[in-house]
Amino acid sequence: MRFFIHEKRVPGKAFPLSKEYDVVVVGGGMSGMCAALASARTGARTAIIQDRSVFGGNASSEIRMHICGASCHWGKKNALETGIVMELELENKYLNDSYNYSIWDGVLWSRMLGQENLDCYMNASMVSVDADGGHIRSITAYQMTTEQTYRLSAEIFIDATGLGTLSAFAGAECRFGTESSSEYGERSAPDDENGDTMGNTILFCAYDTGHPVSFRKPSWAYTFDESDFAYRYHGDIAVYHSADDVVVMEKGKDYESAEGELVEKYDVQSGYWWIELGGDWNDIIKDAEDIRWELYRTVYGIWDHIKNGGDHGAENYELLWVGNLPGIRESRRVVGEYVLTEDDILSNRIFPDAVAYGGWPMDNHTAAGFRAKGRIPSTVRSFEGLYSIPYGCYVSKDVDNLYFCGRIISASKQAMGSTRVMGTCAVGGQAAGTAAALAVMHHITPHELGVSHIEELRQRLLRDDCYIPGARNDDPADLARTSRVSASSSASGYPPENVISGVSRTVGNDCNLWVSGPLDSEGAMLGFHLAAPSVIHEVRITFDPDLNQEKTISVAKSFIDKEETGVPRSLVKDYEVVLLKDSEEVAARAVQGNHQRLSICGFDGIEADQVVIRILSTNGDVAARVYEVRIY
Repeated sequence: MRFFIHEKRVPGKAFPLSKEYDVVVVGGGMSGMCAALASARTGARTAIIQDRSVFGGNASSEIRMHICGASCHWGKKNALETGIVMELELENKYLNDSYNYSIWDGVLWSRMLGQENLDCYMNASMVSVDADGGHIRSITAYQMTTEQTYRLSAEIFIDATGLGTLSAFAGAECRFGTESSSEYGERSAPDDENGDTMGNTILFCAYDTGHPVSFRKPSWAYTFDESDFAYRYHGDIAVYHSADDVVVMEKGKDYESAEGELVEKYDVQSGYWWIELGGDWNDIIKDAEDIRWELYRTVYGIWDHIKNGGDHGAENYELLWVGNLPGIRESRRVVGEYVLTEDDILSNRIFPDAVAYGGWPMDNHTAAGFRAKGRIPSTVRSFEGLYSIPYGCYVSKDVDNLYFCGRIISASKQAMGSTRVMGTCAVGGQAAGTAAALAVMHHITPHELGVSHIEELRQRLLRDDCYIPGARNDDPADLARTSRVSASSSASGYPPENVISGVSRTVGNDCNLWVSGPLDSEGAMLGFHLAAPSVIHEVRITFDPDLNQEKTISVAKSFIDKEETGVPRSLVKDYEVVLLKDSEEVAARAVQGNHQRLSICGFDGIEADQVVIRILSTNGDVAARVYEVRIY
């Protein structure tokens, strides 16, 4: 017989359980996840607090927004974000051909809970911060599923809340709304500052049943007519506004703006980004529940109009899912050691302390959203190329042990219209998490890290497959850089020396890629003759997953139909790494079924003077494709 002794609980009183960490991340969206994983992998004892039952934030099954980024949906070449965010997306491509959001939730959940050095507190909300105005000592969080209160202390804290809640509670300076054009000299900013933000959106999913389906509007839903939908695609014809043109789009076709970027267009089965409210309310945070209810009433009213308000091609469509949690675009922005501006973006500025990058247009939505009747829902300022984001945009100027990442980073309202998208947020999160762990390792503050160890941080990010414009691999510990490289075969223009070029993607006219000849039964060989015999611990290989092809999960059929199904064909699938000493094999590691861009083979400190990579097969390509090899 088993007996259970229950703790005595006093009604209304919580008993905090104290825990100590090196780094605590608050918020489990894409930026918070990447920050926590990066921190833990860099060696810091890390905790993440997530107030939902799933990870992913706006990309999760609760909201179902696809991850946007610098590539602008096939519009900018070789611009996809790599690092942890691509690792997650490629894992999903391997496991989830049907774009099932429950499986996607599982991909994120398993990566987080399976990570060494990382403790995950889900369904836990931060309720207070112990800080003296310049330093955070601990946070307190309540986990509703266990009725447990936790007090978590750490050397470094990362605000990935999306609302800047940790920063605000800790006393960091935050901003709402739009600066005047005179503050940063931004020509697209208004003459006078205002409190407008972008609004919140609830998405929905519908599907074609193949037969007529009726819909009866609930009594609480709004009623709309065609006049409410000017400039808002909801049927066979859409109108899209860009900086220089208005494009009329027929359903089922792809269109580009004048600048050559793919226009984002949803179809009738995947909801609409312009179902947006709250940007002109008194306080988009404090009014969140009222905004959510108004969005719910609006979504059902819009669906009623689509079904019953004329011919919108939806006779056979049935409403399958309506989100209950709005996607949030904007609220607070935290002021850091540097504020990114419109000019930084439009000039493609390369900062010497850059740790991340972006490329999405400056896409600022109309504050009134759907209630801005007859007005365009978004003003889009497109530009060519990519811009970098400096370290100071992730470091609090007020609180000495605080980083932040995601849409709340230190940027003007105009710049935030570009930096807010999840791909950009994710790579910034990886930068913040890596930086936090290095600050702990060196026993210094985030500010001091930016002064004395910024190159160490940048090189670590490059090693972990992040891209930083203008930066290249200068890691003195990488033995491949000083090796003599050879290959069994090479396609014209793609020599083996490209794998030690220092850049692991195509940039402009520099392909930085080795491509073998067509693979046969012997496969292809890439060899490294080391400058001197050395002890080998790992070989890191960066393969080519095609950085021009989107890999995000989506509910939009227009996206799904354009994406390659499953693992990218260009990725190497089976290979082996062989270490040799005096032409004799001393160790080997075989990898089968690879589906990742960055693949790492570990060794137990084996001395060798040559490393050979034998590529046996790909996931469908006729040739092997390798961007970078590092040897440590």
